[in-house]
Amino acid sequence: PELSEEPPAEMVKMTKSKTFQAYLPNCHRTYSCIHCRAHLANHDELISKASGFTIFFMQSFQGSQGRAYLFNSVVNVGCGPAEERVLLTGLHAVADIYCENCKTTLGWKYEHAFESSQKYKEGKFIIELAHMIKDNGWE
Repeated sequence: PELSEEPPAEMVKMTKSKTFQAYLPNCHRTYSCIHCRAHLANHDELISKASGFTIFFMQSFQGSQGRAYLFNSVVNVGCGPAEERVLLTGLHAVADIYCENCKTTLGWKYEHAFESSQKYKEGKFIIELAHMIKDNGWE
């Protein structure tokens, strides 16, 4: 019988997959998933910094596991279905967000705020501090 140099049909070709969908620039301070180190947000997207709120205001956000930060935009996160929840600041329609890499629930996205004083949160993201770590240039 002749020997073939082709691999058997049942062998699977292994390829290196991309770990994260998006990488944030190394020149900026960033936040990453504490569980898998996927990039989550640039420090410039932190609402308190972008809008001039005080540090006290920034730390007043509460997640289910403690303090949380509010961001304008995030990367490498998936979004579940929206549902109405009564939070400390009233009724909101929110969708849980999770790390696309390790699937850990990180916080939520504000889809709709029912009170006019809370409308600034619509389209913004809460990430709990328990699920993120500071990366790049925090020294």
